[in-house]
This record gives sequence, structure tokens and C-alpha cells, in this order.
Amino acid sequence: MEKKTALAALAALGQDTRLEVFRLLVRAGPDGVPAGEIATRLGTIQNTTSAHLKVLDHAGLIHAERDGRIVRYVADMAGFCDLLAYLMEDCCNGNPELCRPVIRAVTCNC
Repeated sequence: MEKKTALAALAALGQDTRLEVFRLLVRAGPDGVPAGEIATRLGTIQNTTSAHLKVLDHAGLIHAERDGRIVRYVADMAGFCDLLAYLMEDCCNGNPELCRPVIRAVTCNC
């Protein structure tokens, strides 16, 4: 991952509503959540939510999937893993055992 891409992803997650959207989509897993339902669940205005979804999409953290007339948003776990790998790339100054607790905390049996 390039530094510019990492900065875009971090900036996208650095806003309260976008962070909540991303966490909602991570919890939803590969089925994702329809765009309108995201706004309803978070109690946000639909057009504002749409703008936040666009920012997250451009940052490579989510993507849209068309299901007939419904647009579902899904967390892009590959993009998220790339961000985590970028952040941890020089981790622990050559002492990988120091990173194991972090790695265990962010991995799951998805």
C-alpha cells in the first residue's frame, strides 16, 4: 500500500459517522447492508450517508454490490488488511513477538 492510499483510508475512518458505517459493515460480514438501511440503523440522513459511503469507497475500505434494484455496501476486508499491514510493516523494530498480541486481536475466523 502506498502512503497516499493509507492516508486516505485513515482520513476516511477519522470521521465519526464514517467510522460507525465501517464498523457496521464489518459486523454485517459478506452480506453487507443496503444503503438505505445503513442510514436507518445509524439514525443519519440518507444523502449525508451516501456522501460518507462515497468517501469510504474511494478510500478502498468498502465497495458497493448491486442486488437487483438494491445497492448493498460491504466492508472491503482486503483493503482493510492492506491498511493494517501498512501500519504494522515496520512493527516492533525486528522483534515480531511484540506484535503477536496485536495480530491475535485483529485476526478472526471469518
